[in-house]
Amino acid sequence: MSQSFPEAASAEAISTNQSLFLRYFTAILIDLVVLNIFAEHWRHVMIDSFTMSLFVAVLLQVLLKLTLSIEHRVAGYFNARSGTGARIMRFVSAWAILFLSKFVILGAVKLAFGDSIVFGGPVHGVVAFIVVVVVMLAAEEVIVRFYRRLA
Repeated sequence: MSQSFPEAASAEAISTNQSLFLRYFTAILIDLVVLNIFAEHWRHVMIDSFTMSLFVAVLLQVLLKLTLSIEHRVAGYFNARSGTGARIMRFVSAWAILFLSKFVILGAVKLAFGDSIVFGGPVHGVVAFIVVVVVMLAAEEVIVRFYRRLA
């Protein structure tokens, strides 16, 4: 007796747009989980509601991807050059973009959501924000590596 199981998803190959959707959808959900864990367990992160944390996760994902895109463009510029100066400038520019962007992103979150989300603690919440973002990126990387090992 053979059993037939209804399929939740098609076995067809997915398109590039579907793949991108899944990648960003998953990243937003990971960011949402990380944000809410910090909001629940760390006094330096306060979020008014789950809905607000969802909006913040979407904004953070968009801004972080934009930051990485800018960093990769600048890196490509310096990688096309030769010499020690180009290598040094590639490192310095990458560090500057990735670090300073956190201040811009924190400002955007504050502008968009006001006091509905608060990162507190040292340096007016910048330290807490950077910790949250680093954990988000680390969690995304862990999930991506786990996913790739399933193949």
